[in-house]
Amino acid sequence: MTTLKMPNSLPKRLDKNCIKQFLNSFDNVLTDCDGVLWVGDSVIGRANEAINQLRALGKKVFYVTNNSSRSRDAYVEKFKRLGFIVKKEEIVSPSYVMAQYLKQQDFNKKVYIIGSSGMTEELEEVGISHTGVAPEPFKGPVTDLPNTIKLDPDVGAVAVGFDTHFSFPKLMRAASHLNDPNCLFIATNTDERFPIGETSLVFPGTGCLVRCVETAARRPPVAMGKPSEKMFSVISDKHHLEPTRTLMIGDKCTTDILFGKNCGLHTLVVLSGVTEMKELEDLASTTDDEKRKLLADYYLPELTDLIPLLSI
Repeated sequence: MTTLKMPNSLPKRLDKNCIKQFLNSFDNVLTDCDGVLWVGDSVIGRANEAINQLRALGKKVFYVTNNSSRSRDAYVEKFKRLGFIVKKEEIVSPSYVMAQYLKQQDFNKKVYIIGSSGMTEELEEVGISHTGVAPEPFKGPVTDLPNTIKLDPDVGAVAVGFDTHFSFPKLMRAASHLNDPNCLFIATNTDERFPIGETSLVFPGTGCLVRCVETAARRPPVAMGKPSEKMFSVISDKHHLEPTRTLMIGDKCTTDILFGKNCGLHTLVVLSGVTEMKELEDLASTTDDEKRKLLADYYLPELTDLIPLLSI
């Protein structure tokens, strides 16, 4: 039996022949940060100029990140330091989405947090109390933990974000709270790794911690970050964005581009972060419809390559 080969359908390389059609297709820009705009504390090429020029053309810009470790106030400082025009309300992080989600639920209990101050600051802005953001090292035999760990009866949700102090006691607390079926289980994101510049080391992402808690709790979380549609619903509700007039820019097909596709957005992938051309070629040649869904509409080596096209 002969298997029909799917036609190759790589994302279209943005060039002078399609730039006007591209620009006319959207009014709003959502862009990922790590791997698109910067790596660590260094701007990628002239990404800041590219984004600022899109603003000058009248496009609304929103920065959407899966990083939960910083508050939006802290992000404003970083954006400005790196030369990006920004307003606080244009920054959307999983921590912010989490706070808005709980507020919509009329949540009035405490949140046990595995994470950082970026999460607590967003909760405090909407008046939600929390507990748990502090190192809790494991200092003795496991059999001693029932004598030292006391659960807070006011906790009504467990939220898991990135936490370099993740420990067995924290895992035990989270899973024990989640034994109550009425306790909400929230994940800021489920990213397996994150880019950290030139190194051969693997930097595990929040998804690794989420999986630990999920396994122990024997129940799945509600994810706030990309590719969940919750992130776009928060932006569109507040700023009245039309999906068909919105562009998503990202460097990772399984989060950024899938997020765009899930929400009905136009998509542009840049090869300055996680994704390489080989991955796009593999996705384009597969017969798996779910994998082909990860292909963006357009691609560029990096956002800097957009700059000369904007003046055509």
